[in-house]
Amino acid sequence: MEVAQVLHMNGGRGEKSYAENSLVQRKVISITMRIAEEAITNIYCSTFPTSLAIADLGCSSGPNTLYAVSELVKAVDEVRRKLGHQSPEYQVLLNDLPGNDFNAIFKSLAGFQENLKKQMGDGFGPCFFAGVPGSFYCRLFRAKSLHFVHSSYSLMWLSRVPEGLEGNKGNIYMASTSPPSVLKAYYMQFQTDFTLFLKCRSEELVAGGRMVLTIFGRRSQDPSSKECCYIWELLAVALNEMVLEEEKFDSFNIPQYTPSPFEVESQVKKEGSFTIDRLEISQVNWNAYDNEVHQSAAFEDGGYNVARCMRAVAEPLLVSHFGEAIIDEVFSRYGEIVASRMSKEKTEFVNVTVSVTRKG
Repeated sequence: MEVAQVLHMNGGRGEKSYAENSLVQRKVISITMRIAEEAITNIYCSTFPTSLAIADLGCSSGPNTLYAVSELVKAVDEVRRKLGHQSPEYQVLLNDLPGNDFNAIFKSLAGFQENLKKQMGDGFGPCFFAGVPGSFYCRLFRAKSLHFVHSSYSLMWLSRVPEGLEGNKGNIYMASTSPPSVLKAYYMQFQTDFTLFLKCRSEELVAGGRMVLTIFGRRSQDPSSKECCYIWELLAVALNEMVLEEEKFDSFNIPQYTPSPFEVESQVKKEGSFTIDRLEISQVNWNAYDNEVHQSAAFEDGGYNVARCMRAVAEPLLVSHFGEAIIDEVFSRYGEIVASRMSKEKTEFVNVTVSVTRKG
């Protein structure tokens, strides 16, 4: 599987699209935004640039893409007004893999910018946007051209499926039954990828530039712990129930690694280009609609909600390997399995957020 070719969220605005099924990711951005706002206002107040370049890596499409950007721009504008400064020009660079639905983003920009101008009032901006397709595991921008980098729920995705997973039979990801060699292979791929990510960004950020990354991760030191792997283990159960060809099943593995805070900290320090300002953990319920008021009857089914969310994320990967014929049935079964487990135990995604500064 060529990850860069098949890894993208479901596009469009339909029932199965990421745009309509990304409330979990929206809540994560909301929970962690205070860290990003602190970081971007710090870089602004340290240099007062007349032009501020912001990159959002793994931006996907849908309402979350521009939500993060708008909150960051508002934070800077609030500070500069208090200080009596003229507004900087904003350059917003939206990055994701080439399969991302960039068209949907571009179509929404005119309305977004109009609303932003109304909210911010006279003296704001201007704000320029550009789409940047490509893997963030390579250089994407000019040297020393960025002031701030934001990424939420993207860096757990690896550049490739790790090598050496032949012993991971019966699983599609790290699991309690995975042999140590599989866990090691996943961790080594994460180390390679994350180090490369940090190196590339260090070349693109100005000295003193800031970066805030939120990654789907774990608290535990055990990479196969339920808190990060359970969501995929249950999908493996649904796939297994379909009585798929064993060889076909065993050759499918999710290209993802959910790091602990210690692992994130270790790689940042080892790479050496950044100092760590904050390292925090948060959590969000699997069911994004949990505790939401006025939800329709359809969204009261937690298993259904989680299955829709995971389908929006994982469907392109599954289709590329297994074909389209089984997808509806797999996620129908998955929703039932998830609902059963959620009724018996607490289920949460763990988020690791790190805020760093580029060394001078």
